[in-house]
Amino acid sequence: MEAVIEGHSLTKRFPSQSADAVHDVNLSVAKGQLYGLMGADGAGKTTTLRMLATVLPPSSGEVNVAGFDARTQKERIRSSIGYMPQSFSLYGDLTAEQNLSFFADINGVPRAEKRSRIESLRAFTRLDGLTNRRALALSGGQKKKLALACALVHDPAVLILDEPSTGVDPVSRRELWAILGRVVQRGVAVIVSTPYMDEAERCHQVAVLHNGRLLTSGTPDALERALPFEVLEVKASPRKEMRRVVGETPAILEWRPVGDGLRLAVEPDAADRVLAELSERFRAAEVEVRFLRRARTTMEDVFVHLVEGEGGVA
Repeated sequence: MEAVIEGHSLTKRFPSQSADAVHDVNLSVAKGQLYGLMGADGAGKTTTLRMLATVLPPSSGEVNVAGFDARTQKERIRSSIGYMPQSFSLYGDLTAEQNLSFFADINGVPRAEKRSRIESLRAFTRLDGLTNRRALALSGGQKKKLALACALVHDPAVLILDEPSTGVDPVSRRELWAILGRVVQRGVAVIVSTPYMDEAERCHQVAVLHNGRLLTSGTPDALERALPFEVLEVKASPRKEMRRVVGETPAILEWRPVGDGLRLAVEPDAADRVLAELSERFRAAEVEVRFLRRARTTMEDVFVHLVEGEGGVA
């Protein structure tokens, strides 16, 4: 598939920092593809997206978006993308309708199409009934949906979104991702940053960033299958005894707490043996087991494994 967004050896360094904010990052996003940049705060996600959106020039490397070179055709790129920064960037004193009208005008939407485009987006993002409310008076989720509508008003070929669901309630978060799914179905290339592992699972391709470096990329399924271990999960009480038994079981490669339980990484050929051994150890320690079972691997397992291999989260 032909790439619509391309970043080659992207590097960004700031004079105030001793290390590169982004170092030698390569990525490619095709038409109709949802590409996720996954990483913790400070990983370099925002800086990467700002370079792709031509907000920041790279210190080195190349950006090509919608067939245009960022070095010589910056304005062509800007007219081809919808960019939604992480912070609220709309005009708070204007109504939702006025914001949509303003962004349609500055992005050159023809007068003959403007009204129908805005009405379509209001329905698409479920903003009907809120058009006369000032942007600052909207809820967190409504602000995000309005910002997304403003980014889409000129029908861009590319959508660049920086943590669009951060700070919104779970219902609004689901609605935002449902909208993104429909945008992708229209053939738009979407690149989105997220700190949420469950959101990464929704993407066609995922890149894991840590300390400005791209650790890996691929489909969520392929990244999960590439993990060199299987996962077990256990919940038992008393929890202190559960942890002691798990910590003393040599075949367990690593473990971490998740809620009241633990996720255990074991070698693929040792899973059945570890299950049997843990059952026996728990029985001997008089630990009451709520569940002890295999679990499917997730993008969180991928992220934790990769980041711990790099020395943990900075």
